[in-house]
Amino acid sequence: MNKVWIGIDNGVSGSLGIINDNVSYFPTPIKKELSYTKKKQWINRIDGIKLYDLLLPYVNSSPMAYLERPLVNPGMFKSTISAVRSLEATLIIVERLGIPYQYVDSKEWQSVLLPSGLKGSDELKKASLQIGKRLFPQIDFNKFKDADGLLIAEWARRKFTK
Repeated sequence: MNKVWIGIDNGVSGSLGIINDNVSYFPTPIKKELSYTKKKQWINRIDGIKLYDLLLPYVNSSPMAYLERPLVNPGMFKSTISAVRSLEATLIIVERLGIPYQYVDSKEWQSVLLPSGLKGSDELKKASLQIGKRLFPQIDFNKFKDADGLLIAEWARRKFTK
């Protein structure tokens, strides 16, 4: 039975990379709905049913999930709330499927796979996408702003393959 490496770039704008005999890359499945606050606004939420269906085929193949630790910054309250809500929804599905997981800080995987000296989110996203395209030319990256989920899976595969 082959090992399955699952990289999860946390959040509603995140992604999932899956590496086993094949390589797969998906945007995080989301759904839009009205916010639960008094102010009328639309929010994005993790679509748990679609996430469950996406991960289900891998549960009997020794999967291991690596979740990027979410942004927690009191100065960015809305982003922090979204990140923490997304993490909780993702954890519920991963745990329901019985997939073991661990957290990884972005700097940990980025220091291995991205060039040093990059400054700011835009440079990191651009480099992530370029590296992803080079490492995984079989993936159509047209609908992605970066390759973070896939690079997290690749980082884990390299780090934990003996």
